[in-house]
Amino acid sequence: MMTAVAVPATAATPAEQARPRRRWTQHGMLFIAPFFAIYLAFLVWPLLQGLRMSLSSVNIAGTNDRFVGLANYAEAFGDPRMWRALWNTVVFTVLSTVPLVLLGLGLALLVHNLRFVQWLWRLSFFGPFLLPSAVVSLLWLQMIYPPEYGLINGALGTDVLWLGDPSTAMWSMVLTTVWWTVGFNFLLYLAALQSIPAHLYEAAAIDGASAWHRLRSITLPLLGRTTALVVVLQLLASLKVFDQIYLMTGGGPEDSTRPIIEYAYDAGFTGYRIGYASAVSYILFALIVVVSLAQLRLFRKSEEPS
Repeated sequence: MMTAVAVPATAATPAEQARPRRRWTQHGMLFIAPFFAIYLAFLVWPLLQGLRMSLSSVNIAGTNDRFVGLANYAEAFGDPRMWRALWNTVVFTVLSTVPLVLLGLGLALLVHNLRFVQWLWRLSFFGPFLLPSAVVSLLWLQMIYPPEYGLINGALGTDVLWLGDPSTAMWSMVLTTVWWTVGFNFLLYLAALQSIPAHLYEAAAIDGASAWHRLRSITLPLLGRTTALVVVLQLLASLKVFDQIYLMTGGGPEDSTRPIIEYAYDAGFTGYRIGYASAVSYILFALIVVVSLAQLRLFRKSEEPS
């Protein structure tokens, strides 16, 4: 009786092992090709085209497209109105970012600890964020800020021109923006709070830690990454402010609220100088890149073990 002898399988050669991997790589490139096409068409190409226009004297009609080098940038850096608009943008960013981060965290802590009708509070705080900028602007223009019948003047018994006085216009825009957009930060913080394990609080309570100590030692440290995300997103959003200011004040009074994007808009679509407007836009782009990198580096250092 003959016994079967098992024949050991031959090991695959390196070329045979690499062939399936190469095949999957080729198929993967086919899957991501549509994304790359959209990315190149709607992001990379407009960036390059905008940079080219910032180095030219092209107008809104597409004519007079001649190369002028860095002349547009030199003009922008020497324009006091551009610096005023950039300063307004920085002031708005500082004034709005701090309350939006702190209020978002405070509202999230409040709702997270409530034990009744949480859905109503979540809807109330997040609801305004769903409104379009035109609706928000019209609401505050017609109901909140009018000097004769506005809710603020009616409650305070005053007749302040909230949007007509340079000393109060920027604060008014900050107040409107905080009411409108704080719900987004609130939602991010609430989601982060709900992901913190409950046993950490239970162990701290057994050890006798007070609510303040639990907040300082558990909640805030574990919300560090969320806070970094919220701050970066809020800085980027505030630096790009345009809609509500353009609709409510048009940059006035006396250019006291005009942001840099509105200045670029006016230069391009009112002054018909697309090349100069592109240069102003790239100055803002450089500022956003610097701020983003600085924030990311700062938070990365704060997370490194000492």
